[in-house]
Amino acid sequence: MPLAALNFDNTFVREMPADPDTGNTVRQVRGALFTPVQPTPVRAAQLLAWSDEVAALLGLTSRDGAADILGGNALAPGMAPYAARYGGHQFGNWAGQLGDGRAITLGETIGPDGKRRELQLKGAGKTPYSRTADGRAVLRSSVREFMCSEAMHHLGVPTTRALSLVGTGEAVIRDMFYDGRPEAEPGAIVCRVAPTFIRFGNFEILAAQKEPEHLRQLADWVIRVHYPELAGAENRYALWFEEICRRTAVMVAHWMRVGFVHGVMNTDNMSILGLTIDYGPYGWLEGFEPDWTPNTTDAAGRRYCYGQQPQIAHWNLSRLASALFGLFNDEAPLYRGLELFETTFHRESQRMLAEKLGWRELELAAEGEPPKDEAMLSGLYQLLQATETDMTLFFRGLADVPLAGADDEALVAPLATAFYDEQALQSPYRDQLLSWLQRYVDRARRDDLHPAQRRDRMNLANPKYVLRNYIAQQCIDDLAAGDDSRLRRVMAALRHPYDEQPGNADLAARRPEWARNRPGCSALSCSS
Repeated sequence: MPLAALNFDNTFVREMPADPDTGNTVRQVRGALFTPVQPTPVRAAQLLAWSDEVAALLGLTSRDGAADILGGNALAPGMAPYAARYGGHQFGNWAGQLGDGRAITLGETIGPDGKRRELQLKGAGKTPYSRTADGRAVLRSSVREFMCSEAMHHLGVPTTRALSLVGTGEAVIRDMFYDGRPEAEPGAIVCRVAPTFIRFGNFEILAAQKEPEHLRQLADWVIRVHYPELAGAENRYALWFEEICRRTAVMVAHWMRVGFVHGVMNTDNMSILGLTIDYGPYGWLEGFEPDWTPNTTDAAGRRYCYGQQPQIAHWNLSRLASALFGLFNDEAPLYRGLELFETTFHRESQRMLAEKLGWRELELAAEGEPPKDEAMLSGLYQLLQATETDMTLFFRGLADVPLAGADDEALVAPLATAFYDEQALQSPYRDQLLSWLQRYVDRARRDDLHPAQRRDRMNLANPKYVLRNYIAQQCIDDLAAGDDSRLRRVMAALRHPYDEQPGNADLAARRPEWARNRPGCSALSCSS
């Protein structure tokens, strides 16, 4: 089935209040949840990348006509394109109206599995929410979103998906690092796919602009369409908020498990479904630094660094709670939801950490008792920061540490590739590492797991392949030169991130020194 033959059932557009002003001019929108808007055609739409897996979810068996539709040059029958209205807190401050400034949702379709999914173009041109921007996206940011959406899915992290990447044949002017040196870059459009792209900010703008009926209408639609199991409950709003909190906690626990840093956890980048959305200046921890952020805009405050992500998620949920307060008679259900976030995050992160370490479960001391696994965990975090240690490689190598009959050399050998300083294992650090490993071996042996079972358990929790920024940048550079072979190879490897892939060993290596400070390989800006 080609894209033009999909059946669209656009409940959001059909049931939610539309902007009566259909002119595509930048303005403050009131009394509406979306504005109908058409994608802006491009000069030469060219399909650069395609996800067969996402296509199958949608029921697509043919790419015929896909470049024109997904490049914004044509619409399939039944599509009802629009840009959503929302606001948000950015870097802790209320930013007012934001909205889909460069994203246009084409419509909702029902896949062969019976599930509803939205198709949304990012970089498809101006909308009333574009402010001073052009509504376009550059190749580098579009490639990164396409790749990361699919990589995160295969890591087991809740996320939006990506169907396609289309080159526009047009240049886009961007000042990548906001240093007064804008350059022309190739443009591209990514097609994102999710059950819905509704975010915290969709509710925040309605609360801020005192539109309680529209807020209730949106809440009821989200519950009925995306949380149908709650629709008939008398206390459905309380149960719904709790479920949002629970899903968000699980998502962030997965981020922490794989070492992912979102980089821009503004409330307008938080999904109402607990999905990872809006892949901008993201990154994976390479050297284990809890205060690392990939976002140059956040370099001074490090609000969105790796170690802060659970706290920021809680803060964002509290902003959502404030926006939803008008749906409740008192604050108690909202506080219960926020407490559920905390308990869920702690439970899930402890479970995931036990799996990463190859233990049945964490043994934590009750109040007043001497420390149990807490001391081991504290020692681990100190160890990882004592010298530049690649998080992904360290945990992956830990599965191969022998638990019996090993001398010092055999204990440290599986971890050798994790250290950026080649002298690390010849320094006093070696003694610290050996001391911790000996305690780790004693602790692991207490669980009495068969060695193969322990290794398999750990390798299912600790990926070997993640989308390192320097690898993404290499794909971008090659694709800009007309070569998609590296992109296809990397995407194939990332579909099996927990498997041993001897032919792709280079994709599991630590960041090379040439990439340490190169733009796009170390830090990125919000510019796209």
